[in-house]
Amino acid sequence: MGKLYSIRSTQQLPTGIEQAWEFFSNPGNLQLITPQYMNFKIISQLHTNGIYAGQLITYKVKPVLGIPMKWVTIISQVKEHEYFIDVQQSGPYSFWHHEHRFVANDGGTEMIDIVHYKLPLGWLGRLANNLFVQRQLQDIFSYRRQRVEEIFPADIVNK
Repeated sequence: MGKLYSIRSTQQLPTGIEQAWEFFSNPGNLQLITPQYMNFKIISQLHTNGIYAGQLITYKVKPVLGIPMKWVTIISQVKEHEYFIDVQQSGPYSFWHHEHRFVANDGGTEMIDIVHYKLPLGWLGRLANNLFVQRQLQDIFSYRRQRVEEIFPADIVNK
């Protein structure tokens, strides 16, 4: 079956939950918060009225050694202003489940990402995770944190 790995990231956003939701629930903004070396591009047609349960999103990405890969996810669940979940349909992982949660608080909005993933290829997948996959995912979330701080600077008052 393969080992199940988890990554959790939290970030306080100095903005109201409506603005946070509007930005993060728009798949078109994902490219803005993904490292350029990944060459991340959405290749499916996106709807302008936000995400919805059942929505398929197709990407091209170059996660390892610049090798292009197609990645298809489905938005499995959405509760507006609270959470949405994307699940891989096909791509680099044997399992991918990414929960995006948003919690309004006195400082704005707390954003919580919880990713559960498995890699294919048995012991080779475990080795790849130890050598670079887990570190790369952590680096992507670190980059995302930095970009989000630029997009939602702490000195804005937008509640």
